[in-house]
Order: sequence, then structure tokens, then C-alpha cells
Amino acid sequence: MTGPLAGLSCVVTGAASGIGRATAERFAAEGASLVLTDIDDEGLAKVLPGRDVVRVAGDVAEPADAAAMVDGAVGTYGRLDVLVANAGIIPMADVVATSVADWDAVLRVDGRGMFLTCKYAVEHMKDSGGGSIVCVSSISGVAGQRGQAAYGPAKFVASGLAKHLAVEWAAHGIRVNAVAPGTIRTERVRRLAGEPGGSGYLAAMERMHPLGRLGEPAEVAAAIAFLAGRDASFVTGVVLPVDGGYLAQ
Repeated sequence: MTGPLAGLSCVVTGAASGIGRATAERFAAEGASLVLTDIDDEGLAKVLPGRDVVRVAGDVAEPADAAAMVDGAVGTYGRLDVLVANAGIIPMADVVATSVADWDAVLRVDGRGMFLTCKYAVEHMKDSGGGSIVCVSSISGVAGQRGQAAYGPAKFVASGLAKHLAVEWAAHGIRVNAVAPGTIRTERVRRLAGEPGGSGYLAAMERMHPLGRLGEPAEVAAAIAFLAGRDASFVTGVVLPVDGGYLAQ
């Protein structure tokens, strides 16, 4: 298959839904060889049905599982060219309402999980001529927000990790970038919109973005595909907002 990502071996974590699923679909359309991972094995099975992709169910925050996700690409395709570190959870609570258990759960997946998948990806890429990593951060990983006492700091981990790894491994041909999505019309947002008072929530979120609407998962996936691919060969250490102008305010 030809396409901008043709011939590249790519791992996408958190691929069962939302931005991860849209990224898997975009990468497949662009010719990538795919390893899709998620803790939701049933949801994962529904992504790209009938396509020749590798699916690895597991927990990114468990070292053995994270290593197996990366090894799935190396074992199947002989190398790892691209990692999209997307897996995460999104609780909404201020610092008073956030329990220690809540904090630990978010940092475990969004922080430790991102660290582990990036760590194992770099271990392979540094000895194979380089590669590209895209961390999925958030506008909450660039600017402070209300009601995100655990999620926001966890996404600052994603943004910071991308910058530090970009500098640390540039000499090995490894590029590391991040995307910072605004509010995206994912399954979770659609569920919130369906709850009592949800229509007001949706309208408020739309007003917060200068473009006057929410983003679509496919729009974030397009930015990820650019950063992952050959056209971004001189781009590293960037946290790219995909936010309808939110951070420009």
C-alpha cells in the first residue's frame, strides 16, 4: 500500500476509542503497518475489522504490558518506526474533590504509562536508526484549567516528556513531539452532552473555542499523522495545539 506512512511500523496506544481509534484509522489509510493496543480488548477488536493489524490488549502502566506493545511491532514488522502514546483517563474534579486514590490512578496511566511506552520505544529506536514518537497531551498540559486537579498535571507530564526526550535523543534520529487537543467530540463528551444539563455543557465548551465548535477526533489524528510522518522530519520538541484557537486567547 502506498501513502505518507507506507512502510512504517507504528504502535498506537489507547486505540479502542476516541482520538486513538481515529489515529489508527488515519494511519491505516496512509499505509502504516499497525500495532493497536488498549486495555479494552473488546473495543480494540472493533477497530479496523478485517484489516491486517496486530492487536495487543494490556495496561500501559504495567511494565511487562508496555514492553509487549512495543515488542509486538518489532516482532511482527522487524522494527518500530512510530509510537503514538495516547492511552489515558480523564477524570474531572477540583483538588478538594480529588482523592489520593484518584490522583494515583490518573498519574499511573497518564504519567507512568506514557513514560513506560516511550521508554521501551526509545530502547528499540536508538539502535535502529531513529523513529518518531507523538505524545497525546492536552490544552490542560499547556495552561491551567478548572476542575482538572489530577488530569492537568498528568498532561503536563506528556508535554514535558516530549520536550525532554526530543533533546535527549535527537542525536539518535528520534523525534518526539506532542499534540495538545482542545475539547474533542469523543464518546465521553457525547455522553456528558446526553446527561441532564449536558446541552448547556456542550454549548459552553463550544463558546470557549474561538472557532465556535468542538474538534473532531479525525482532526487530531491528522495532526498526529503529520508529526509522525516524513513530512515533519525537521520538527521535534513541539507541543502542537489542535484546539480551535483556545490557547491563542
